[in-house]
Amino acid sequence: MAKKKAFALRINEDILKSIEKWAADEFRSTNGQLEWMLMQTLKNHKRQPKQKDKK
Repeated sequence: MAKKKAFALRINEDILKSIEKWAADEFRSTNGQLEWMLMQTLKNHKRQPKQKDKK
């Protein structure tokens, strides 16, 4: 699994509430939902991170 890095995110309160609701509907944490949304966007734009070889 890739190393996780913490950072602060400033976000509109209404957007955050919508993401929290979506996360609950999908049985994910808010953080997990944000990660999933970001990964889907990266995949859609063919910019997902390259897979590292596991040795």
